Amino acid sequence: MEEYCDMIAGQELIGHYRGRRTTDRRLREEELRTAQVSDLCRRKLLNYADTFNELSKSYDGEFQPAWSDRQRLLAEKRLWENRQIIREHLTEMAKIMTEVASEVVCFCPMEERKKRMVTTALKEEGIRAENLSYLPRTSGRRDVALTLSTEIRGGVSAEETADMVSVLLDRRLQLSVTSPCRVEREPHCFILEEEAEFQVLTGFSRATKENESVSGDNFAVMETEKGRVTVMLSDGTGSGEKAGKDSERVLDLMEKMLETGYSVDGAVNLVNTALFVTGEDRNHPTLDLCDIDLYGGICRLYKAGGAVTFLKREEKVEQLKAGTLPLGIFQQMDIPSIERQLQDGDYLIMVSDGVIDALKGHDYENTLEEAISGIREQNPGEIADKILRMAICIGGGHILDDMTVGVIGIWENNRIHS
Repeated sequence: MEEYCDMIAGQELIGHYRGRRTTDRRLREEELRTAQVSDLCRRKLLNYADTFNELSKSYDGEFQPAWSDRQRLLAEKRLWENRQIIREHLTEMAKIMTEVASEVVCFCPMEERKKRMVTTALKEEGIRAENLSYLPRTSGRRDVALTLSTEIRGGVSAEETADMVSVLLDRRLQLSVTSPCRVEREPHCFILEEEAEFQVLTGFSRATKENESVSGDNFAVMETEKGRVTVMLSDGTGSGEKAGKDSERVLDLMEKMLETGYSVDGAVNLVNTALFVTGEDRNHPTLDLCDIDLYGGICRLYKAGGAVTFLKREEKVEQLKAGTLPLGIFQQMDIPSIERQLQDGDYLIMVSDGVIDALKGHDYENTLEEAISGIREQNPGEIADKILRMAICIGGGHILDDMTVGVIGIWENNRIHS
């Protein structure tokens, strides 16, 4: 009888563990379903990608003129060029959809002790925290995802809340650029990213060509959620309002495509093709693009007709340049990237053609390199001002073309926080 009771107890115990394993598996599967793109969505995205790829192929093919009449030939060639733009756009969109469909975003639950500690501490500040979990990223780092809301009138600063969570978890976390800036009555999801290894500061200084009210140069600084900073400088052909609108349009298109998920190469090629088919002989703006990975300190430079860029490391200065043409001259362009591993205290100096033109006749690249080598200022804005003043001085005080100097300084976060 005793053995029978032991056997029954053993069966009940085994059944208990089986039930618990089944429950745990269900919970894990439920977490996975809520955290990932649904299978239905994934299949739809992949089907859309296949469709776009097929449409792209239908626009492929070499230009084969069917008319001998010059007018009709030009119209036919323009139509073929427009089809190539559509083909490239469809191909890039298919690539983005495939990448999104294959992404697996798996939220790992936070430890109960830490979860209770954070929710209790935030509750004392009038903030309700729910769904606390980790969001694994590349290189082994883990961001924190949580849903926040508050009954406090006017809301609470999300940045200050992120600082509180950082202290509680003893980790350097910062609010992601896509998260709301305030915690309000309506619950919202917030992502707290692990702080990057590096941080950058930028400074720009500009001078408009004499007798012009609008500069033909424009610049933009973008920060993404994946710990990247992209700095762009475009110099419109000529000077004045039209040149300014041309360069502004280039940067606007680049920003929109990069935000959508286009690769740098894909975005540059589409902008180049769009300018090429307009057929404007005098609309060939340049593009200097500097993309920095703040977690690894890797910098990639892309140049479409841009002037030389300088990398300053203490007193040593390196010239970074590529013999590429401005945008819109040829339908297809290959822009090789220049890659460098940045270090704490490095500076990247980007300049427009107007700065270089002011130094012509003075061994301009070496003159500028020597001047940059002797700069002791550390603030990027002050460095940009000093280089611009020097260029104007060498040019005899005259500003014969739009001049822009952009300086990017990079520092380790460890040094900044110490």
